[in-house]
Parts: sequence; structure tokens; C-alpha cells
Amino acid sequence: MAKLVIDVSAGTGNSRLLKSIAVLSTVSGWISATMILTAVLITCQMIFVRFVLNESTIWQTETVVYLMISATLIGLPYVQRLRGHVNVDLLPLMLPMPVRKVLAIVTLLSAIVIIAIMLFYGSEFWFEAWSRNWKSDTVWGVPLWIPYLFVPIGFGLFLLQLVADLMAVIRDIDKPFGLEDTR
Repeated sequence: MAKLVIDVSAGTGNSRLLKSIAVLSTVSGWISATMILTAVLITCQMIFVRFVLNESTIWQTETVVYLMISATLIGLPYVQRLRGHVNVDLLPLMLPMPVRKVLAIVTLLSAIVIIAIMLFYGSEFWFEAWSRNWKSDTVWGVPLWIPYLFVPIGFGLFLLQLVADLMAVIRDIDKPFGLEDTR
């Protein structure tokens, strides 16, 4: 039987907390990839139903939209962990390592504040949809709290990964912006 191994050594040092957050971020990336694959398969099924069988679809389009949005939100911490977001590192490369570290801390703190605000309002929005039993205005009538739940989950996991990145930079476990000193 194949053994599932998650490599969480990069940027975590010996910290169990950082390794745990790395595992969560990695698993969220796998879930995101599975959601995207599922959306692609449902799209193929929808094309078959509509153009080969000449029948209407009820749930497919809405499901694909919700899966893609949810996959984007759930995938945020994984992309952050891999530093897969678009980076402009001209300024950090020009700075000496101590200043680069300060810039990384300020940048991560700013991102943490913004994502915490998004998490707060996303949670509030999800709770409103859940408590008022909102449903989509489609034939399927999905309870909207289900897809909206991925907003606080995605931003919560993203916030955890940002805090882990901040801790790793502060404790010198990881280099600021993942860049080695080139001076």
C-alpha cells in the first residue's frame, strides 16, 4: 500500500506549530486541486448532456461556479506556502538583509491585517446567509451558506499561513521573501 508523505520541512524549522500549519496548507492545496478537477469533469458531463443528449442541465453550471470560487479560496494558503503569488522582488533584492527583514515583517503584518478583515466580514456574510436561510435564485435553489462557508475557511487558512510565514521570518527559520543574501 502506498504511503502518503507530506514534506513540510521547508520554512518550518523544528517548530511543530509551523509544521502543522504547513500540513494544513498542503492539504488545502490538494482539496483545491480536487475541486478544480471535479469542476472540469462536471463541465464535460454538462457538455455531453446539453449537446449530445440535447437535454437541459439544472445543477451543473452553478456547481462549477461554486467549485471554482471555493477552490480559489481554499487554495490560497497552499499558494502562499509555495510563494506562488506574483512577486516583485526588485526592492527586496536591492536592500541589505536587516532592512529586507523589516520590509518582510511590515508586508506580512499588512497582509495579516487585510486578511483578518476579510475573514471577519466573510464570516459575518456566511452567518447571515446561514441564519436567514438564503437560497440561490435558480431552479436548484442551493442553500447559500454552503458555498459561502468557503470564504471564512479559505481566509482563515490563509491567515494561518501568513502568521506562520511571519513567525518563520521573525525567528530566522525562513529568509525574508525567501531570498538569500546576494550582497
